[in-house]
Amino acid sequence: MVIGSVETLIQLAHDNSGTIGQAMIKQEAVLKQISEEAVLEQMKYNWQVMKESIATGINNPQKSKGGLIGGEGRKLYDYCRSEQPLLCGSNVMEAVSYALAVAEVNATMGRIVACPTAGSCGIVPGVLKKLQEMDHLSDERIATALMTCAGFGMVIAHRASVSGAVGGCQAECGAASAMAAAAAVELRGGTPEQAGEACAMVLKNVMGLVCDPVAGLVEVPCAKRNALGASLAMVMADMALAGITSVIPADEVITAMGAVGRSLPESLRETAKGGLAVTPTGLELNKKIFG
Repeated sequence: MVIGSVETLIQLAHDNSGTIGQAMIKQEAVLKQISEEAVLEQMKYNWQVMKESIATGINNPQKSKGGLIGGEGRKLYDYCRSEQPLLCGSNVMEAVSYALAVAEVNATMGRIVACPTAGSCGIVPGVLKKLQEMDHLSDERIATALMTCAGFGMVIAHRASVSGAVGGCQAECGAASAMAAAAAVELRGGTPEQAGEACAMVLKNVMGLVCDPVAGLVEVPCAKRNALGASLAMVMADMALAGITSVIPADEVITAMGAVGRSLPESLRETAKGGLAVTPTGLELNKKIFG
């Protein structure tokens, strides 16, 4: 069953008298003809891989294959634990450090969960790992939140895209940030409607974000856009929990995002023919890496 709208996600949650994540578990169990417990176990395995990629990036940082990034996650993690007052607070910045760490693991060809893509792989684990630490949440709670992510990711993929080659980075890091924001709302006890508002507000803030990887590698600016995505998800989740709404409904925002993505020129959709990729430094790095 393809779930084609946030409105449907919200209705499913109410029909099941629970959260969107819980409703998605039921849907997945029916679709795969397995138990709900088995669905959760599969998602807990994914969560374990996510946690391992965070640990690897923080504790054993390495240079990426292109040599453009490596160690930034650890550097920020250490900064969060220094005596220097943080402008954004430790919770947000530690989530960002985790997101950076996972993006770096991906760029070293390490094991990650593409959530929803490899280029945006740090955002969801970064946000959910910090929430797990903050609120002492079980892996089962996080696995259920990942099902919330899956629901919103399904809608975005159906109504727009989660591919940078199709819709720019708004479709990759934007989608991941929207998924993380919705899950964060539910983990904090927000309503299905508030999860939808968080998703909408994230996507409104990244509308039109291009995909312009330097040298065609998922390193620059991709890793730092994972950092943006993690922080944006937490900010928009708090705004939704405060009762702030998007004004434009989530489904309309997603449809608009898809239209914007299709209107982007080819040079700004993961081809490395525009944006930062063709700056003098970008071209020089491409020549240095590939000759």
